[in-house]
Amino acid sequence: MSLNITGDPAADTLLTEDPFALLVGMLLDQQVAMETAFAGPEKIRQRIGAIDPGTVAGYDPDAFTEAFKQTPAVHRFPGSMAERVQSLAQVVVDDWGGEAAAIWTQGDPDGAEILKRLKKLPGFGDQKARIFLALLGKQCGLEAPGWREASGAYGESGSHKSVADIVDAESLTKVRETKRTAKAAAKNG
Repeated sequence: MSLNITGDPAADTLLTEDPFALLVGMLLDQQVAMETAFAGPEKIRQRIGAIDPGTVAGYDPDAFTEAFKQTPAVHRFPGSMAERVQSLAQVVVDDWGGEAAAIWTQGDPDGAEILKRLKKLPGFGDQKARIFLALLGKQCGLEAPGWREASGAYGESGSHKSVADIVDAESLTKVRETKRTAKAAAKNG
């Protein structure tokens, strides 16, 4: 299945074809629009020539931060997010042999195990890990038993709660509305 998150065909193709790029997009998805976050891996690829974990982990940190700062910026917090992306890349290299997809495929894990693995990644708290697990299950063909249960409300069929539910412009609008409603309820709650 082809992902349709950013509205940029090159960025969406990269996310569809490269598990590490997808993982980086999810990592960047905080305090910026979803489209901006998930377009980040393509910007990185264009600016440093690659988006594989080995290249990113081994890239000069100052030069990597400068690549994040180029206009348009990869993220509104280029320094801290460049550092976090490099930390993520290093974990993928060290713990998963440089293969991001191994996080959700190695050893034929169930949903609960994948969630546990995701939560150990730099920048992946409980909510981000559950959303990413739902994205893998809903749009990337993950068939691990129990992925819906492990991803909680984000795994619900027919929901519009997160990036896991975005397949076109209409679903993006529905996800934005759900988030707006949740923020308003939290603010007033």
